[in-house]
Amino acid sequence: MGMDSIQFRDVPETGIDRALSLAYLVFHESPEEEKRKHHHDLLLGCTRIGAYENGELVGFLAAFPFTVSVPGGELPCPCVTFVSVAPTHRRRGVLSGMIAELFARATADGAPIASLWASEDAIYGRFGFGAGTLGHTVEIDSRRPLALRITPDDRPLRLVDPADAPGLLGAYYDGTRAERAGRIARTEAWWREEWLVTEDEEDDELSPPRVVVLGGHQTNGPDSPDGSDGSDSSNGSDRPDGSNSPDADLRTTPLAGYAIYRTKTRDDAPGLVRLDELEADTPAAAAALWRYLASIDLTGQIRAWGRPVDDPLLLFAADRDQVRVTGEFPALWIRLVDVRAALAARSWAAPVDVVLDVRDDRLPANAGRHRLTASPDGFTYAATEDPADLTVDVRDLAACYLGGTTTDALVRAGLATEHTLGAVRALDAALRTARLPHTVDEF
Repeated sequence: MGMDSIQFRDVPETGIDRALSLAYLVFHESPEEEKRKHHHDLLLGCTRIGAYENGELVGFLAAFPFTVSVPGGELPCPCVTFVSVAPTHRRRGVLSGMIAELFARATADGAPIASLWASEDAIYGRFGFGAGTLGHTVEIDSRRPLALRITPDDRPLRLVDPADAPGLLGAYYDGTRAERAGRIARTEAWWREEWLVTEDEEDDELSPPRVVVLGGHQTNGPDSPDGSDGSDSSNGSDRPDGSNSPDADLRTTPLAGYAIYRTKTRDDAPGLVRLDELEADTPAAAAALWRYLASIDLTGQIRAWGRPVDDPLLLFAADRDQVRVTGEFPALWIRLVDVRAALAARSWAAPVDVVLDVRDDRLPANAGRHRLTASPDGFTYAATEDPADLTVDVRDLAACYLGGTTTDALVRAGLATEHTLGAVRALDAALRTARLPHTVDEF
């Protein structure tokens, strides 16, 4: 049987368990009942596309209705997950059909981009997805004090209850989304069910999550009756709010950074600190958090997965033999479903006027020559008969969209062609972002 026998339609709520069974078959998994329930609950809030043959589910694709930060703003973005094709139906166009259905729905819903984490990198480029963000794996030998070239922030650090973390960290994380593209807007449920779950699904020997923050504590104000400078408002207090006087002027200092981590004892090696996320306002604040992580008793190694490529740690670490990048990988893959709308939604760092010849075999509406005229103050993108200044495939344009790849790098790799000298330089200047895009939310 061919593609004519396969239909693509919604998977109803009653079909979620069947879809999960297919996914577990494809990914060779046998999760416990608690994890199955968690997956089931996640899929309740997703777009669910099924491929059916004679009423039997032979393919499944889900998409979270996330919002993702882009330079200068944010966009609705279906984030693809649980992609599964029955082993009996490989190479029959099942995946192509499900992704075509996803693109059609994204277009109808006004979502000009889509994204995913690729289980196999070779698969998704042919559907127009490009690696929009990269991640580093960093390992630190913490058997000796962490050597730094800068002085860490000397404000006190404190551990907070993970149950309180979403309320404390949520607004701070939201602020990072304006600084870096590629970041998903986290709901309180996402914080609790993905970031702060007690048991790590990949390694049950890891501790529950620990959350350490710099700043964000209550202090006595400068006009408080006791004259305190607020360095530790809770010491010696007999009041629930931590003040020493009923008239104390309590203020909350701004949060300057946080880290989420887990620890693990190991019989054959020093204890491990697995860093899941670290954010900081300043290099000094970041240095304070890194120094704290490297000084945790009974541990001798930090492993940080998914750090940004431009992490300042790699510059202010005094000994790069102690702080090593052990891996680099594509993280969030981006698809420009509607090239014009996606380009219109982002900001532009410098003026540019170029004709792009975009190749897009999957979505022909994106293909062809268009004049891009953009600046910090305006934007137009219109079809033209003028000769192209740059020819580029849509997957490679997607890799540049968030600012993580330059068009110059594409030309040097033979993946794009510059027809007009200077076009690449002008486009890269316009696409430039102050910080590289970064994503650590895997889905």
